[in-house]
Amino acid sequence: MRKKISRKGHELTRRGFIKTSAALGAASLVSGTSRMYAAGSDKVRIGLIGCGGQGTRDIISCVKSSQGIEISAMGDLFEDRLKDSLEKLRKDVPDAVKVTSNKRFVGFDAYKKVLQTDVHLVFLTAPPHWRAEHFHAAVQAGKHVFMEKPGGVDPIGIRSVIETAGLARQKGLSVVAGTQRRHSKKYQEIIRRIHDGQIGEIVAAQGYWNGSDMLGYWQWYEKEGRSDMEWQCRSWPWFTWTSGDHIVEQHVHNLDVLNWALRAHPVQCIGMGGRAVRDLGNIYDHFAVEYEYPNGVRVSSMCRQITGSSDRIAERVVGTKGVADVDQGVIAGERPFNYEGPDSDHYVMEMADLIKSIRDSSPINEGKQVAESTMNAIMGRMSAYTGRALSWDWAMKASKLDLSPEKYEFGDLPVRPVAVPGKTMLI
Repeated sequence: MRKKISRKGHELTRRGFIKTSAALGAASLVSGTSRMYAAGSDKVRIGLIGCGGQGTRDIISCVKSSQGIEISAMGDLFEDRLKDSLEKLRKDVPDAVKVTSNKRFVGFDAYKKVLQTDVHLVFLTAPPHWRAEHFHAAVQAGKHVFMEKPGGVDPIGIRSVIETAGLARQKGLSVVAGTQRRHSKKYQEIIRRIHDGQIGEIVAAQGYWNGSDMLGYWQWYEKEGRSDMEWQCRSWPWFTWTSGDHIVEQHVHNLDVLNWALRAHPVQCIGMGGRAVRDLGNIYDHFAVEYEYPNGVRVSSMCRQITGSSDRIAERVVGTKGVADVDQGVIAGERPFNYEGPDSDHYVMEMADLIKSIRDSSPINEGKQVAESTMNAIMGRMSAYTGRALSWDWAMKASKLDLSPEKYEFGDLPVRPVAVPGKTMLI
């Protein structure tokens, strides 16, 4: 199921991209990686790849996190999205905006042009489908990386992200992901206590992202006179190939916390889901997945995007001596605890940690962990879509699922049918 990718006459396959990445990485190491900003300078120049609402918010958080941040280059598939982002940045963080007209790029290859500029750090905030390719190109170019969650949409992409994260480590580059709970003082303290045995041996856990439909947050574009490709890329949260479905794009936050708490990833899972009310795109509106972790620990996962239903966004870990409601900062049981310390804006904190790591030449690397947490979600989606149970090893090592379109150009791209358990094939 590998599909040919065509970009302005250049053709490659994702299989070839991944097979050659190690070799290319080794070659790039010959010249080494230079210090990412001039000695004695505090300036960190940023390039934004993917100028939607989340990427723009991330850049603003970064500017707020530290002095000396300059926004130097921007790229997006659509010119109007870039213009809207630039206008927002000029309004909210005007002193940081240094984007000249010759450093604004539009099109499928905009990311390459951003990477050719003199930025130190790139923000990879295009829709999740492009994460693996953009991440690999950024590390090849010797750039530090902030990449939004999730780490991809299919097993092919996840394998690439893990490999690229290893290359970034070899090159001494920082990689921070948009799983901002990892940078919360409250979360860090509760997880530390779990790891120290305060709730005893972990026997179960639960993760939830049950919320409303996201139409009030993400824009849905009508087809109108747009090509299939443009329409789906603009309405990316509602198509599996662009977003991974909401279990991947959104619920990955909670699954990441559970992997963090259990210090492991699942060994297998079985899930279900469907579309009770959703009529946009081809993604589901609810999932329920049971994951089995090492030592027989069972983890229940729920996520839903249905307006008018009860909300619950939380993570709970159950042990032999207590229960930790991680999102609340509370432990009940033999050694109760209630976190009452400071807990600054997590989005700003993750940026502060990233910028500090660059300036201190002390790289941090979250690439593998976000890729593994994303694979949790991808496994759950694959199980729900097909009705089949599956193992981590099979999904990570053997699955050939590749959601890439045949080619990247504004033209015909039929919408894939909504998955039907028992009929949709496990690939």
